[in-house]
Amino acid sequence: MKKINTALLNNAADLLDERHGKEGTTTREAFNKEAVAFYYGEILKEKRKELHLTQDYIAGKTGLKRSYIAKIEKGETDMQMSSFVRIAKALGLKLLLS
Repeated sequence: MKKINTALLNNAADLLDERHGKEGTTTREAFNKEAVAFYYGEILKEKRKELHLTQDYIAGKTGLKRSYIAKIEKGETDMQMSSFVRIAKALGLKLLLS
């Protein structure tokens, strides 16, 4: 089993605190929100590219605007769950809900 470098994790936490404020602050919450939007946008974009599909195709399959798909993929918008589910379905992704 690979050992986790806790010093590195602490350094990362310190860096986040320094750049974006401590956990629970308005600035840190804004950063976390943007980071999550970016993460999910990257997942959807990579899957779309893997399938050689265009944003126009996904827009047509989901009823969403291509410009909205582009904003999601860039992490520029906080998408609604319903939009995420529609795009995931158009990409053939299965969502596991517990």
